[in-house]
Parts: sequence; structure tokens; C-alpha cells
Amino acid sequence: MTVRGEPSYPESVDAGDARPLTPIEHARTIAALAQEKLAADVVILDMRPVCSYTDFFVVCTGGNPRQTKAIYDEVRERLKKEDGLLPRTVAGEREARWILADYLDVVLHVFTPEAREYYRLEELWGDVPSVELAVAG
Repeated sequence: MTVRGEPSYPESVDAGDARPLTPIEHARTIAALAQEKLAADVVILDMRPVCSYTDFFVVCTGGNPRQTKAIYDEVRERLKKEDGLLPRTVAGEREARWILADYLDVVLHVFTPEAREYYRLEELWGDVPSVELAVAG
């Protein structure tokens, strides 16, 4: 949900904003924010061919639960401040081994190294394409 209690979908950002983020721009923004907090192995998976509940997964790793939580906190706070967006749901925040934040069109997965190795999302969804993290400028 947004800060004002409306849906968190990027199209619902203030009407006065120049242009809402597209789902791929949203995914790249989340990936860039995670990288700013030194997330490792950041990957964007294009989920559109295989599921109906989201467009992209952003998957990344923090070195330990403390860093995993810091990565999630940075993404959450920056999206809230800059775009008025909050995740629809969040899971795993307390333990911080695998934090899942659902922004509807993008789902952020922040893992510790051990949890990422155990769950192996990239292998589970190995048939989906990955997306470049940033557009060459």
C-alpha cells in the first residue's frame, strides 16, 4: 500500500508525478537500491512467462541476517520516500534469513548466503529469462 493507504502498484503514484514506473523500471530500481547497500549476486528474473501474480523477481544476497535486514530496510524506506510505495506484504523480516517483500509487480527476495543456497530460486525458476540490471546509458 502507498503512504496514503492506496494500492502499492506503481501506476497509483501521485497523479502529479511525471510518469509512474513501469514494472521493469521498478525491478531495476529495487535492484539498484539493494546494490547500494552492497547486496551480492543481484538478479532480476522475468516471471511473466510462468506466473500471473507478479512480473519480476529481484533476488539478492546479504552477507548475514543483519545485512539482509539492512538491504530490505533501505529498499523499503527509499521506495516509500521517493515513490510513495510500500510492499503489499512482507515475510521473514524478524529472522532476516530470507526476506520477501511483495510490491505486486515486483517481488524482492533478500537471502543470507545459506538460505539462498538452500532454496535455489534461480534453479527452481531456471527456465525464466534474467534481465539486465541497468540500461546502458
